[in-house]
Amino acid sequence: MKKTLLILLINISVISLYASQQDSSKIKRGFNIGALPAITYDSDLGFQYGGLLDIYHYGDGTRFPQYNHKLYLEASAYTKGSSIFRIAYDTDDLIKGIRVTAEANYVIEQTFRFNGFNGYQSKVNYDWTDDNHNDYKSRVFYNFDRRFFRSNIFIQGKLNNKLKWLAGIGFYNIKCKEPDINKLNKGQDNEDKLPSNTDMPGLYKRYIDWGIIPEEEKDGGSHTLINAGIVYDTRNKKANPSEGIWAEAILSYAPDFLSDKEQSYTKAVFVFRHYINLIKNRTNFAYRIKYQSTIGGKAPFYMQNEMIKSFHDSWSANGLGGTKTIRGITRSRIVADGFLITNLELRNRLFDFRMIKQNFYLGLVLFSDFGVVTDPINIDTKALKEILKNEYSDYFSSDIYAIHSSVGLGIKIAMNENFIISADYGLALDKRDGKSGFYIGLNYLF
Repeated sequence: MKKTLLILLINISVISLYASQQDSSKIKRGFNIGALPAITYDSDLGFQYGGLLDIYHYGDGTRFPQYNHKLYLEASAYTKGSSIFRIAYDTDDLIKGIRVTAEANYVIEQTFRFNGFNGYQSKVNYDWTDDNHNDYKSRVFYNFDRRFFRSNIFIQGKLNNKLKWLAGIGFYNIKCKEPDINKLNKGQDNEDKLPSNTDMPGLYKRYIDWGIIPEEEKDGGSHTLINAGIVYDTRNKKANPSEGIWAEAILSYAPDFLSDKEQSYTKAVFVFRHYINLIKNRTNFAYRIKYQSTIGGKAPFYMQNEMIKSFHDSWSANGLGGTKTIRGITRSRIVADGFLITNLELRNRLFDFRMIKQNFYLGLVLFSDFGVVTDPINIDTKALKEILKNEYSDYFSSDIYAIHSSVGLGIKIAMNENFIISADYGLALDKRDGKSGFYIGLNYLF
């Protein structure tokens, strides 16, 4: 049975480089660096090793907690071949009157999660991946091998004090194939080895054979996205605002002449985030509503996972489910042409303290997350019923528009307001979405 034997993310060192200041001062100046090593183990992936850096520059401190520059670096690898490399930069001090955000990611995932399309329309049988169950098929039945490169640059300029224009360009290169069973079986005992792709094809291969994933899309592809939009921002600060609104509307166009596929598509994205102060400096309520949909052309299946936004705060932005969308439900549980998600958070700042000449606070978050398909990917159910006969009901249902939901609890440890270590535990409210999820990383969800 696939299981995580050790998940350990420990704060070994928090390094601070800063200009000369009095120890009693809570204003940060110069550079401030947060560092975390990542150590995990997965029976199919091996040990993960590496770390991340969050580097802030506050200048003379007059804008604190607002920073002048932020640079994020992440590099980690798994002993069996999976790896993550990420760099992200954010500044409003490089070009006068312009905010610049940029990022680049390269991610190798030997077992990228694939549950099918349209949420509950695609059934997920968790017994099929449990090698202790009589119905076991393969631990990687719901996975494929994905190599993912994404780079984006966005610029924002003011229309007035609250409204900004937004423009950007992004490049994506995604390669897909069946899992490399020989590599995944390396070092495994005979009883723990996975069946071959020939003996037990996974859902990804079956979708190709059934014609749901077109032959010209099955191996992935390259696309350039041209983005334009507007941003409305009245937040009192970027990290965990206590009041204000942040909203954006983006059109993202992928022209065929900047793709290796003879197809263009356009997606529209609307996001509304609201922060409400309940108890000054202690408790606030925050919620996010996001709608994304294809409004023109046809997006290839491997791009339907991508969450479009003006700034990617993580390498992972793939479908609804997991750490950045609906915490507690299976990763990428909802992949559709259109979807709506809502996140509700009650954020409590429990107490503040000083340590190693830095300002810290401990936070507690109660949350609930929701997601629903609004525009499904077309699946020819009539043809599938002819192909699958009595097996059709093992893979598909008619329940497309039901709500996926979860509840959970989070702990936050923040240094100097901006570097925030986060641990969230989410519980799925429907067994069709799995059981639960535990996530350790950086920052609040939004």
